[in-house]
Amino acid sequence: MRRVRWMGAVAALAAATPLWAQAPAALIAVLPFENSGSYGQDKETFEALEIGIPAILSGTLAAHEGLRAADRGAVRRALEQRQLGGARRIDAASATEVAKAAGARYVVTGSFADFYGKFRINARVVDAQTGQILKVVSNDDPKLQDRAQLAAILQLVAGRIVAALGLSPFPGESAAGRRSVPTEALTDYSRGLLFEERGDKARAAQAYQRALGAHPEYPEARDGLQRVRGS
Repeated sequence: MRRVRWMGAVAALAAATPLWAQAPAALIAVLPFENSGSYGQDKETFEALEIGIPAILSGTLAAHEGLRAADRGAVRRALEQRQLGGARRIDAASATEVAKAAGARYVVTGSFADFYGKFRINARVVDAQTGQILKVVSNDDPKLQDRAQLAAILQLVAGRIVAALGLSPFPGESAAGRRSVPTEALTDYSRGLLFEERGDKARAAQAYQRALGAHPEYPEARDGLQRVRGS
């Protein structure tokens, strides 16, 4: 009798556990974002954000226990193989091909616009198995469109991507930590990625150092600095 009761309790516990917690984490790829028309900062900053925004989103999404981020190198190679290395406007069909090549279950493409400090992001969540756009998410609240709120904007977009995939929300503590990163640190981190991609390790190191100066507890910037210094 005790064995029957114990087995019943285990079955009830399994039934009460959300499906996303039982299933292995899904691999998601975030592709370069398109600058759809930005003004008020220098061109290089916007070029940096084209790769910085997806990298930051990717890191945020990877913090969710139901997701894993596709390797940036694998994504870059898949883009180059399809002659999309320099493209920022990527349609759902091409995004699906890139995701499959990188082994990802889902893929995110998108765009941003910074109009003298008014910042908008639009992200398309695509099912890489079917090529279907599951949802388009954005920071559509006028109260959350200030460039100075970039970390909070990215956290909001990441949360909406997670919701579009049917996953549970981010834990409050984790979300709060990522919302606290100042825009200056995010921008310099993005510059570091841009210079690193161009092979300019010296300027990349300087950018990562500035990001750490603005926010010392910034693990991605610390990792970037170690990477370009070869340590």
